[in-house]
Amino acid sequence: MEEKVFRRGRRIAVDVGDARIGVAVCDPDGLIATPVETVPAGGRSQARLKAIVEEYDAVEVVVGLPRSLNGKEGPAAAKVREYAGRLAGLLYPVGVRLVDERMTTVTAAAGLRASGRSSKKGRSVIDQAAAVVILQSALETERVSGRAPGESVEPVI
Repeated sequence: MEEKVFRRGRRIAVDVGDARIGVAVCDPDGLIATPVETVPAGGRSQARLKAIVEEYDAVEVVVGLPRSLNGKEGPAAAKVREYAGRLAGLLYPVGVRLVDERMTTVTAAAGLRASGRSSKKGRSVIDQAAAVVILQSALETERVSGRAPGESVEPVI
């Protein structure tokens, strides 16, 4: 039987939205994802994400790809693909991967409610929690399959 391989190193996850980008990080062993911050979307967001990647010495960035429940990609997914390509160009040689993020915001909001956190704390907390869900899911997928999750993004330079 083939032994499954888990790559060591911190990963950063980003939940890209029109207004905000939730960011999460995991420990070097890839066990626990924790929220980092919410970055305002827009012109300076990628520079801030690069600074976060450098600060945490991340080996990879996982970007949530929004798909509809039936798996189809719409305009939001096209925007995220473009954003991820530019980010990959900026971060090279750090890899960027797209992973399915269906239901992450719903899951994050439900988890916050279950833990007694008020949604009045704002969308930024939900965006960070969604990034945590994206990263935790990607880590679990890699642990179970022995392969990197999602699809690799070609850098746009």
